[in-house]
Amino acid sequence: MDDIDRELIALLRANARTPVAALAKALGVARGTVQNRLARLEAAGTITGYTVRLKPQTDSQRIAAWMTIAVEGNRADAVLRALRGDPAVATLHTTNGRWDIAAELRADSLEAFDRVLGRIRQIEGIAHSETSLLLSTHKL
Repeated sequence: MDDIDRELIALLRANARTPVAALAKALGVARGTVQNRLARLEAAGTITGYTVRLKPQTDSQRIAAWMTIAVEGNRADAVLRALRGDPAVATLHTTNGRWDIAAELRADSLEAFDRVLGRIRQIEGIAHSETSLLLSTHKL
């Protein structure tokens, strides 16, 4: 991956619906070059799809939080499998340092969020966790 590929990905992150002609103009390359690079990045698995981002207030699951999780021993794979199966888990990240996993959680209400926390805390292999509600988003 070279600088043009990185710039192309940055443009797509800002707006994945940007027409190929506009991408080519912004990058200063031919339209065919952009199409070939997109095809190569997709075939290599670098670009795995295109998506829609909603404003936080548009999302039906209005309560969002980050949960950091410490895992007992070598149980991270089992904990990750259990978390992947929970519909309230929006994203999962493995980390280093004090916490082994960071999970973004979503729920429709505080009551539903309380049930999510109860469910997750019962997963075998979780030593302890810390959860912070996300109050506002400043950049999308």
